[in-house]
Amino acid sequence: MPFLLGLTGNIACGKSTVGQLLAERFGADYVDADRLVHALYASGTPETRAIAGRFGSSLVTADGTIDRRRLGDAVLGDPTALRDLERILDPGVKQAIADRIAQTPAAVVVLDAIRLIEAGTAARCDAVWVVVCDPDAQMQRLQASRGMSAEQAALRIAAQRPAEEKLRHATAVITNAGSLDDLARQVEVAWQSTVQPHLRGP
Repeated sequence: MPFLLGLTGNIACGKSTVGQLLAERFGADYVDADRLVHALYASGTPETRAIAGRFGSSLVTADGTIDRRRLGDAVLGDPTALRDLERILDPGVKQAIADRIAQTPAAVVVLDAIRLIEAGTAARCDAVWVVVCDPDAQMQRLQASRGMSAEQAALRIAAQRPAEEKLRHATAVITNAGSLDDLARQVEVAWQSTVQPHLRGP
């Protein structure tokens, strides 16, 4: 079994950048749980049918896929609706993660998941890294990179659990507050202290 490194943190804190650094510098197999979720929104999947049944067929686009932006706007301000969506998606995501881990030839799998702890997946990880950043930076990134309005960005940030809850589970903390070089240095230090010791031979 590969070493499973859980990577989490709240939205737009830079988890994917850290994950890509791990893949490029150390050859880790980077798995983005968001991409696995997006695959479940495809036309004809059980998840798409369940979402349409629970939240309305108006969320289904002309090509049969789920309109993710509209779905997010619909559930993020409603805790009950959000829990219902998570119940629909979690089984498929967990299966996709298990399949990827079983098939990878890599020594380390990096699982980037915003709900790593909330979904119980952190318990399966050999180490957990939490990426943190300033809330103002989150707002700016969501608006600049994802084309969200300030209201949409604020809704998504407010729907997240406090970073402090994630930090209680952290094996290492990466602070994304400076340059890419600074981020890379932190990744190197965390790798050497939390992952590399487990990869050495007897």
